[in-house]
Amino acid sequence: MTDLTALKYTAEHEWVAVDGDVATVGITEYAADKLGDVVFVELPAVGSSVTAATVVGEIESTKSVGELYAPVTGEVLAVNDAVVDDPSLVNADPFGAGWLVKISVDAASLDGLLDRDAYISLTGGAE
Repeated sequence: MTDLTALKYTAEHEWVAVDGDVATVGITEYAADKLGDVVFVELPAVGSSVTAATVVGEIESTKSVGELYAPVTGEVLAVNDAVVDDPSLVNADPFGAGWLVKISVDAASLDGLLDRDAYISLTGGAE
């Protein structure tokens, strides 16, 4: 389980956990609940460059198709193959086993991300 108090968030409902120059990214429990049962996850290729606020993947559920946005600019270092193989991990453990990608990041690209209080305010109290 990720330390929720240390996370950064986007208005598109991604969370970011930063460890040095690596950002681990997933979608929030709020987003997972709104999507419903996730049945398919498409993630960017390892080694690809991503730009903050651009679409880098897709998450499909029984209710809808959602886009995954890069919360930061950098290079994709890893993808969670377990989520690709078993998309239900996104619903079961969005802040843990349901992480999506790891991206190399420089501190400047973290500017503009929301802190926990701002994100909870955005969602009306949900995380």
